[in-house]
Amino acid sequence: MTALDTEGLHDQAKGLDTLPLADAAAILAEGQIAAAAVLRTAAPAITAAAGTLAKTIRAGGVIHYVAAGSSGLMAAADALELGGTFSILNTQLRIHMAGGLPSSVEMPGETEDDLSGLDERFSALSARDTVIAVSASGTTPYTLEAARLSRAAGATIVGIANNAGSALLDLADHPILLATPPEVLSGSTRMGAGTAQKIALNMLSTLMAIQLGHVHDGMMVNLRADNAKLRLRAAGMVSRIAGVDEAAASTALDATHGHVKSAVLVSKGQTPETAQAILRETEGNLRAALARLEHKDS
Repeated sequence: MTALDTEGLHDQAKGLDTLPLADAAAILAEGQIAAAAVLRTAAPAITAAAGTLAKTIRAGGVIHYVAAGSSGLMAAADALELGGTFSILNTQLRIHMAGGLPSSVEMPGETEDDLSGLDERFSALSARDTVIAVSASGTTPYTLEAARLSRAAGATIVGIANNAGSALLDLADHPILLATPPEVLSGSTRMGAGTAQKIALNMLSTLMAIQLGHVHDGMMVNLRADNAKLRLRAAGMVSRIAGVDEAAASTALDATHGHVKSAVLVSKGQTPETAQAILRETEGNLRAALARLEHKDS
């Protein structure tokens, strides 16, 4: 384990516990910033993997998130947001965390070595599916075995690890190396490595959503408006995109059962039924749907 970059000693860690807390805080902050910076190098690999995720969703496949420990928490956080943010169907998402998602403040460490039941959990995996496997070390037994099962099933593997040359990256169809520096707190990969993983996962899912047509001018036009705050956000998006006031936007949203893309087209003079038909023809891409309306009117 000492050969792993994630287990190395940070060059400013010596005497960390003797420093004024303000100085220690500055070192911790810089450690997080340095970890985030590695995403610039990883961006091309993340972009390629995001295209695969979009294909999986379009084909009716399932995206599986697999990890243990801190990496599992990062993976689960991303997966749990995709329904509300982009209306990805829950039937197309799975979370596999070693030991299961924690229901208390205790997260036992031995679960990452427990492979029991994994073959059963992955028995329905198909070539349409994509597996996002995350491990800071790139050697976590639970995550590696899940990747091996995924390869045997013909699924596509996106591997995210923080150590170059690790077994997980070797198994992956889309290896994403997040070459974070040693942790300020040696081996505590919930810190820098976890920060980089969080950003990489957010980038993956957001780039996927862009390809699926769920983002328009930086707005989440495929969100699920299931609370007061999100209904207000939806009305604001319809108002900005369609160029109508928020009262008209709210009326359009009522007519389309809260569907932002359809409400934009209704605000542009379409019936809800016609709006849905246009969106089907443009594979849910609002920009393409608006372009079709402009061409029709010209």
